[in-house]
Amino acid sequence: MTPSLDISQFDYELPQELIAQSPPPQRGDSRLLHLDSRGQLHDLQFPDLLSLLRPNDLLVFNDTRVIKARLLGRKASGGKVEVLIERITRPDQALAHVRSSKSPKPGTVLDLADAFQATVLGREGELFLLAFPEPVLDLLDHHGATPLPPYIEHAAGQEDEERYQTVYAREPGAVAAPTAGLHFSDALMEKIDALGVQKAFVTLHVGAGTFQPVRGAIEDHVMHSERFRVPADTLRKAQAARQAGGRVIAVGTTSVRSLESAAAVCDPEQLAAGAALPDSIEDDTRLFITPGYRYQWVDALITNFHLPQSTLLMLVSAFAGLEPIRRAYRHAVQSRYRFFSYGDAMFLESPDTIL
Repeated sequence: MTPSLDISQFDYELPQELIAQSPPPQRGDSRLLHLDSRGQLHDLQFPDLLSLLRPNDLLVFNDTRVIKARLLGRKASGGKVEVLIERITRPDQALAHVRSSKSPKPGTVLDLADAFQATVLGREGELFLLAFPEPVLDLLDHHGATPLPPYIEHAAGQEDEERYQTVYAREPGAVAAPTAGLHFSDALMEKIDALGVQKAFVTLHVGAGTFQPVRGAIEDHVMHSERFRVPADTLRKAQAARQAGGRVIAVGTTSVRSLESAAAVCDPEQLAAGAALPDSIEDDTRLFITPGYRYQWVDALITNFHLPQSTLLMLVSAFAGLEPIRRAYRHAVQSRYRFFSYGDAMFLESPDTIL
């Protein structure tokens, strides 16, 4: 971490009307701001991504699937309660955020969705451990609601169930979408294949902490924990892409965090030297990337626009440079780009990228 960093360096003014409240009519009907390796900005449409890709590039996607993690209900006392599942720890247990007038104590029974009861077993920090009468995923599928971000003002509807989910989602567990992937349609994926661009996948189950701003000094921030998995095959494909002259392009900051967290087990130099790999690298990550960080697995990044003072804005600033990102965000505001989860995208090239 660069010692001189201050939270004010990651703040910016955003008019409320630029926060996208709904997805575009079709996947990919969005704008793409290209920040190239020379720091130049180019206003494009998302399908223009095809012109930025090269044969032998590797796109790395996060295949997590958003679960219907939000439940409404009441305590036995009659008080209202809102539950947001953060992580399923066993088939019938989960850690959750619980909002109510008073924090529930162990043994408290929650009547949820007018359909079933969950029991509070205890507390782990800000989260509550809940026990369910049936498999958690089954109950959420039948009775839960899609957990839209706090800056989206409408309640989740049928459109959100489809569009707040990537077309390649397959591993249930996220409570927030890996939003850079929302721009990709099945048709665009087929066109990417036709270019000779390779694809690989990681899994990172995005938690609600992704929306939390950094409060106080950056060096004192405690990063939220998220579960990730990187198959060995993904790292081998990344190495092969670079050896063939291609780039490793992370689709979303969650793919970045997965790849860079895997570097703690096997970095590119170790792999090139013949280091053995397990079938997959799986763990919890609290990786906090700020300017001064040296990226090991990522050469380019596709990402949406991020909240002021957020850890994700720091991550992209570490990748492309603090001043280029500040300039890009000023341009995006002036040019009326749409921001956040349902908004427009960026294609970032590292200043170190060899053209």
